Amino acid sequence: MPFPQFDRRQLKLKPIAERIHDLDLSVMQTPDAASAFDHPSLDILAQRIRQAKERRRTVLWMLGAHVLRTGNAPILVRLMEQGYITHFALNGAGAIHDFEFALIGATTESVAKYISEGQFGLWNESGKINEAAKEAYRDGIGFGEALGRMIDKENFPHKKYSLLWNAYRLNVPVTVHVGIGCDFIHEHPNADGAALGQASYTDFLIYTQSITNLEGGVFCNFGSGVIGPEVYLKALSMSRNVAHQHGKRITHFTTAVFDLLPLEGKKVDETPPKSDPRYYFRPWKTILSRTVSDGGESFYIAGDHRETVPALAKKITV
Repeated sequence: MPFPQFDRRQLKLKPIAERIHDLDLSVMQTPDAASAFDHPSLDILAQRIRQAKERRRTVLWMLGAHVLRTGNAPILVRLMEQGYITHFALNGAGAIHDFEFALIGATTESVAKYISEGQFGLWNESGKINEAAKEAYRDGIGFGEALGRMIDKENFPHKKYSLLWNAYRLNVPVTVHVGIGCDFIHEHPNADGAALGQASYTDFLIYTQSITNLEGGVFCNFGSGVIGPEVYLKALSMSRNVAHQHGKRITHFTTAVFDLLPLEGKKVDETPPKSDPRYYFRPWKTILSRTVSDGGESFYIAGDHRETVPALAKKITV
């Protein structure tokens, strides 16, 4: 006998115009924004990215949602236009923030306020993201492409600030990696688990194809503590499996993690001991240590994304 399920038809959604937003377009940085931040690893990382561009190797940046919440999209778009980044990957929250910025020029609600009212995430217009997933499912394309296409087709008023839309117009993959139940659009009555799952899985395969070209390339993870390292780990295993069958290797590449956790003084290319609580910080053991142990090199840069992203971008484009 099946277990009882929550009936989403009971939910009351409100217009997004009634939502109080914590962020608007005033947070957006200019494409050439300056930053006083510096780190000894930025110069060599910028050099590796330029070299990867010259060699037509993958440069993939995985972004946590906060990277876009801090207004970095115009900088990322400029790097993409100039061919320095060949692939962006987002978690579900990152896609939501980007989509809402494009649609209404604002994003981010007070969780404390709206969870108390039972209204958190239940806003009509944001549910359009679920419709994009259904279109992706129908057309056999990835979630990120479907979102960019919807923004383009419906001519969202603030689309120029959208990473998803700019990637769509430039034909650069932006993949969206969803954990069912993690994003507030999954609360909505129009959410279709099969469509969300297929759209995101298609993006996972697109992502994995990019990883097949990582030899001599660069992988950067900005502020994604779980989705970023876990998706990368599986995609790399799949890519290496096929490469080994053809007598090839994917070992000589560069990885970097940009986050807030202080790791100064640590040999980040060595897996931390299990006695260290930071062992469970996946970006360290997965991105900085285990996956580059056969010939790669890794870097860790601690700092606020509003400072580190423009600082790296400036060094790349010098």
